Amino acid sequence: MFTGIIQTVGVVKTLENKSEDVLIEIETPSDFENIELGESIAVNGVCLTAIAILDKGFSANLSSETLKKTSLDEVRANTKVNLERSLTPQTKMSGHFVLGHVDEVGTIIEIKKQEGQTLFRFKHSPGMASYIVEKGSIAVDGISLTVFDCRENCFSVAVIPFTLSHTNLCKRKIGDKVNLECDMIGKYVVKACEKILGGQPLEKSEITPEFLKRYGYE
Repeated sequence: MFTGIIQTVGVVKTLENKSEDVLIEIETPSDFENIELGESIAVNGVCLTAIAILDKGFSANLSSETLKKTSLDEVRANTKVNLERSLTPQTKMSGHFVLGHVDEVGTIIEIKKQEGQTLFRFKHSPGMASYIVEKGSIAVDGISLTVFDCRENCFSVAVIPFTLSHTNLCKRKIGDKVNLECDMIGKYVVKACEKILGGQPLEKSEITPEFLKRYGYE
């Protein structure tokens, strides 16, 4: 489990195709040391296992399922990736609970630089709409961000200069693919509401404060 607070940005050094997966080597800066064998590390929001410790970094396996369901199939040598080590009892909980299990790959459709912030807008599938709510949390390439302007299967986030400069968002451009993980608490609420409705899929428009209050979510 992670928090969505990126600790550092690493660099993909090599990618080696195996029979059924890909071996990835990631170089990490000096502020990301003492990695343990078998440790879980979020790479662009994808939970990977360190299978080997290198002089300056670690290596991990990308399974066929990971390559199919995340944007890691698009990384190449020298690609910058967001890194976060797993949550511990001593870790400050500054973001939100992130599992490192990507729900979907989204697309950047707009970037607007403003004074004091940069606005990013992302496109997602209609099936994700019920899990993305105004002022809710979402992990974008592992970064904990707050959602606004949810409409037409898109949403926006406002990124402050610190976050922009300390993650790989500063290198992103329109058309890039990003890993999206919705807030797990929101997903559980939607599932609970669907059970109340007899297993019928819940449309986003049906989730209102009045609906939640009626069924005990206050």
